Amino acid sequence: MLRGAVAIAAVLASVLLLGSTASPTPTPPPVPDDPSDPVRASEYWLDGAGIRDAWHTTRGKGVTIAVIDTGIASVPGVFDQAVIGGTDVSGTGTPDGRTPLGAIDGNHGSWVGSLAAGRGAADGTGMIGVAPEANLLSISVGFGAAARVPFTEQVAKGMRWAVDNGADIINLSFTTNTLDWDPSWDDAFLYAFEHDVVVVVAAGNRGSGTNIIGAPATIPGVLTVGGVDQTGTASLEASTQGITIGIAAPSEGLRGVSADGDVARWSGTSGAAPIVAGIAALIRSAHPDLDAANVINRIIRTAIPVEGMTRTPDPLYGYGLIDAEAAISSDVPAVDSNPMGDLAEWVRLFRRAESEPQPVPTVTPVTIPPLPAADAPTEPGSPLLPSADSLRYGTLPLIALTVPGILVALGVTAAARRIRSARARTPHP
Repeated sequence: MLRGAVAIAAVLASVLLLGSTASPTPTPPPVPDDPSDPVRASEYWLDGAGIRDAWHTTRGKGVTIAVIDTGIASVPGVFDQAVIGGTDVSGTGTPDGRTPLGAIDGNHGSWVGSLAAGRGAADGTGMIGVAPEANLLSISVGFGAAARVPFTEQVAKGMRWAVDNGADIINLSFTTNTLDWDPSWDDAFLYAFEHDVVVVVAAGNRGSGTNIIGAPATIPGVLTVGGVDQTGTASLEASTQGITIGIAAPSEGLRGVSADGDVARWSGTSGAAPIVAGIAALIRSAHPDLDAANVINRIIRTAIPVEGMTRTPDPLYGYGLIDAEAAISSDVPAVDSNPMGDLAEWVRLFRRAESEPQPVPTVTPVTIPPLPAADAPTEPGSPLLPSADSLRYGTLPLIALTVPGILVALGVTAAARRIRSARARTPHP
């Protein structure tokens, strides 16, 4: 169902196998598997994603998956000898990370853990994970009121704890609904990449209000998982879209073991991510010499293209539908760098560097000569009497200009009178 047509996947796998020179030697499944069991039969991805075929080679032995989530509960049978360690970074859980946190999301961590590496019953029935022989680390985080510690700080601390305690793969089945992430995550995720850890994250779900991928799915270097339904078609509700999606896996009609041991139905890329994390564990178990970059490269290079994809990575499917058996058995050329990006380079280019303190300039004082002494103040006089300055600069210049003007005017007047008198005495014709 998932691979569009199983025959197409089989042909693709057989063609790839013909040229394989690095395929591991198949070994019989060490644990019984009863596909007719109702619970096993409902796990359609075991056949649809080539997982049962991959089990003929490995079931993930020797690989550790860290689940940073609401805590993997202590469910007898399902997680017996699976969880080898844990911690709480929320400030409200138990030290072993096994107490489910949150009234709403309490089962989430157990669902994720059971999909990744649930053991199943000894008779081959019941819920089984993708890598049922892989180990699990339970790192409990709290969302919202379920934590005393800020969420960004929880994730950063959880990432470092997982790396320091032997995680080969870290699964993050949550989103922040924002493209950006806290700068503290730069160092935390770089710490994982520098220690050769595969980080698998969920793309988010439209049904939960996520229309486009958000951090940590936007962080360069992580393997972001989009979701498809049982036919291999991009899910409208249980997935989202974005240019950083690397691979598509089942996200509808999933099963998961709850904290009380019951098998529940659920949907979302929160479940698609641990399916891919489990397949990454199968690859690391079958090819222990591969580094994280080449584990991711095998997953995306052996993906099955979906009809209608116009480019890779596609915003809905990434490189296509995941195929566990092909990812393990195919001869895939090695790469030198993580095909999902380089976080260190991103930080160098886009994260503002800490500014160094600017040197304080030294200034030599300038000597200014003293100003001349001010004139002594004069005794105040009556405002009605003229002062020396008003006589010097006001009255005397005014007299010097006014007297000549008066004299000129008198002369002109006298001349005019003489002219009129002369005209009066002159006889007219």
